[in-house]
Amino acid sequence: MAGSSGDPRGPITGINITPLVDVCLVLVIIFMVTAPLMMQPTLPVELPKAKTKEGKETDNVTITITLDGRWALNEATMSRVEVEKALTGKVEDSRDGYVIIRADKTVRYSEALDAMRMARAAGAKHYAVATEQVAQARR
Repeated sequence: MAGSSGDPRGPITGINITPLVDVCLVLVIIFMVTAPLMMQPTLPVELPKAKTKEGKETDNVTITITLDGRWALNEATMSRVEVEKALTGKVEDSRDGYVIIRADKTVRYSEALDAMRMARAAGAKHYAVATEQVAQARR
């Protein structure tokens, strides 16, 4: 027979990789779309604006304080007292001992100071208040 490839009951010697490539590309697209969503903070905070240098990447611990008084430690929402208790362990586990305080710009100043006091008491080597960069006008 013309066009016959041999015994139909014989072993399959060729593999069609097109479906495999299609599935892999779909998975890559799904990961590309969902990865930025995983990086969004769980508590919405409107940070104050400031002219500062861009921070360097470090292994840090984050304390978040929202406008309505909710606290979080590394995106895990908990009470202020729980943050204070858990902070020491997180700072000890952190390679750099760096604490970032993300407080909403309308939060009372005393709450941000409490977070700084907690960081210092937990043994943080450095701590900083997170801000949004102000776009500088070109001259």
